[in-house]
Amino acid sequence: MIPTALAFVAAALGALGLALLPGTGSRRETRAVRLLRGLAATGARLRTPLATAPADLERRLAAAGRPGGFRARELMAAKSAAALAAAAAGVTLSAAAPGRLGLLLMLAAPVAGFMAPDAWLARLASARARRVRRDLPLLLDLLRVQTQAGASLPAALREVGDRAAGPLAVELGAVAREAALGVPLERTLRGLEGRLPLPELRALVAALERSRRHGAPLGDTLAAQAREARFALARRVREDAARAGPKIQLVVALLLVPSVLLLVAAALAAALLDGGGAALPG
Repeated sequence: MIPTALAFVAAALGALGLALLPGTGSRRETRAVRLLRGLAATGARLRTPLATAPADLERRLAAAGRPGGFRARELMAAKSAAALAAAAAGVTLSAAAPGRLGLLLMLAAPVAGFMAPDAWLARLASARARRVRRDLPLLLDLLRVQTQAGASLPAALREVGDRAAGPLAVELGAVAREAALGVPLERTLRGLEGRLPLPELRALVAALERSRRHGAPLGDTLAAQAREARFALARRVREDAARAGPKIQLVVALLLVPSVLLLVAAALAAALLDGGGAALPG
């Protein structure tokens, strides 16, 4: 029982530590989308009572870039199925956990399964916001050049969306396409602000609306916003670099190293218990 419990705690700490280390790849995100897609299908078949989506889930999905094309109801079905799967796993693993740890595991597992997609969404939204802030100064300069060359605002947005890559360029191109289809530009800009809820984008949308309503020149405003965006980006890069080292050290010291030590302790405990039944020499 003791070696099993130690091995279980070691595996849990190791998994948590690896999940908290910075750096993600598109392959891992693709696997996560596939897993959630399967869970959503399972939850839809089960017709779980937890499938009612909260009011802000659509907003959080939009801020994360709507990964996998999920709608709020689909993600709620996935969350419900994940909670049921985690509950079943918690019941199975609690048999190997000592004492009250088994009860705690049974109670915590479904909550963790239900909240895991929310943590995934928050991480995607944070990564998307970082990419938008990184691309913003260059795209503001491109937009300024287009407007100073005499292009209308929808045409300038379309050119920026066609010439650049990244989530911000995609969103600016979407604004231009909606405006070309007859959607009022004010509504499309408000939609952009909702999909990218960042202070920098709110300032950009306000400047674009002032220009649209009053005919104010955009060049100087966009140039000033580009300078401010560069200064803010440089400051965030320094701050992120300063935080990354201590974060990695804490994860390694508090989670990964103890998980390895617990695995060693589990192996030693198993060896001692297996040899405990041997007769002592007289």
